[in-house]
Amino acid sequence: MKPKYYILLGAPGAGKGTQAAMLVGALKIPHVASGDLFRDNLGRGTELGLLAKKYMEEGKLVPDDVTVRMVLDRLAQPDCARGVILDGFPRTLAQAKALEAALGEKGQAIKAALYIRVSTEELLKRLGGRYTCKNCQSVYHVVFDPPKQAGICDKCGGPLYQRADDTPETAKKRLDVYFQQTAALIEYYKQQGLLKEVDGEQSMDAVQKSLLKAVRGR
Repeated sequence: MKPKYYILLGAPGAGKGTQAAMLVGALKIPHVASGDLFRDNLGRGTELGLLAKKYMEEGKLVPDDVTVRMVLDRLAQPDCARGVILDGFPRTLAQAKALEAALGEKGQAIKAALYIRVSTEELLKRLGGRYTCKNCQSVYHVVFDPPKQAGICDKCGGPLYQRADDTPETAKKRLDVYFQQTAALIEYYKQQGLLKEVDGEQSMDAVQKSLLKAVRGR
């Protein structure tokens, strides 16, 4: 049986991490996040990790071919034999085409691109209200998951603070960058008939049911 590759698309705050973890349990295939791949290769000092580090230290973007090689190296591992859920990759049209070409050489292909669609207004509400514990790094949200005592972590009693990338201003910039990058990607998969849009403003369980329905073609 050919491995089934799914791409998980969604802006920061769309809940991709939560949904990916639930999909792993349901589909019994690993979640491969590009950020984790970079950290793993850098930590192990692999050839690709050292190559990526060189570009990062020079303040340059890691070239697509290096990122693609990292992803393909991960897909070749035994635990990916049945397929994977790709998260954070591809980010650009060039990466999508490179991945498609590499898989095509092996007679494989992307099964579906799962897009968790959330309005900008809702994303800003989610992203702009996050607070993190300085001690244990637990994350809270003033609307969705507030601490029992304002400014204090429930778990360790440490002080809560808002990270620079969680402020409303920074959240807006992050979303602008995301939509500029992925607008073409979403259109690309739509034209190929691979895009499966899911309403990300439903409850967490309802989003998961919608994703599984999309994956299973029902």
